[in-house]
Amino acid sequence: MLIVKAFDLKFKYRKYTETRDEPKFCGLPDPAPFNRDDQYEVLPMLSAVMDELGSCDGELLHLLEDILNEMPRFVATRAEVFDYLVGSARECLRP
Repeated sequence: MLIVKAFDLKFKYRKYTETRDEPKFCGLPDPAPFNRDDQYEVLPMLSAVMDELGSCDGELLHLLEDILNEMPRFVATRAEVFDYLVGSARECLRP
């Protein structure tokens, strides 16, 4: 499994230390709310999406960050965010 580190990211995210040790996204289904501003939430999500896409390309990672930051706010759960990112990336990668 690919592991995305903070230095791989294009943007800086806050570190919500009070929730750092709570379980994070590790696969579907996951109905828990997703905090798109929390580095501790973003890193495992992007790792899972990159793994699903079978890529370790930095440009794709940065594209995913752009999608994440422009994603509608009604996409709120971890499962919804995962599906949205994977689907959007696949659309962008189509020839």
